[in-house]
Amino acid sequence: MSEKQYKVLVLCTGNSARSILGEVLFNNLGKGKFKAYSAGSHPAGSVNPGALEQLQKMGYSTDGLRSKSWDEFAESGAPEFDFIFTVCDNAAGEACPIWPGKPATAHWGIPDPAHVDGVEERRAAFKRAADQLARRIQLFMSLPIAKLDKLTLKEKLAEIGRIKD
Repeated sequence: MSEKQYKVLVLCTGNSARSILGEVLFNNLGKGKFKAYSAGSHPAGSVNPGALEQLQKMGYSTDGLRSKSWDEFAESGAPEFDFIFTVCDNAAGEACPIWPGKPATAHWGIPDPAHVDGVEERRAAFKRAADQLARRIQLFMSLPIAKLDKLTLKEKLAEIGRIKD
């Protein structure tokens, strides 16, 4: 029997930087065990060039990435998620759509690299954001997800979100 593929949604307000990084990192680090998507409550309409540059530096494809509304994933026929992560403080505080299947949720706040001044400083901020997300995703993937009860899993997800790298 094949192992379950977990569906993940990474949310941020604009869906242009941190959530995009999360989507790509989950899909690449997850090695088929995870299928990730990203979305925003108020999508920016385009992916931040700094996020694209960082992902390309890491060797990941950026083909097909786009800023999209979380409304796409609340419609009939959308994937049913196992996990939903917010990566910006604004999205964590917003009223979210009702997600089918009652996915486990956690807030993994990451400082916004798009609001850093200076070209080199912004590049460094995007690298830090990607590194923080990658570390949290790796910790998450090391959990025995199928063996944890919902309360323990929720506690573990919250712990991972509090890690300061």
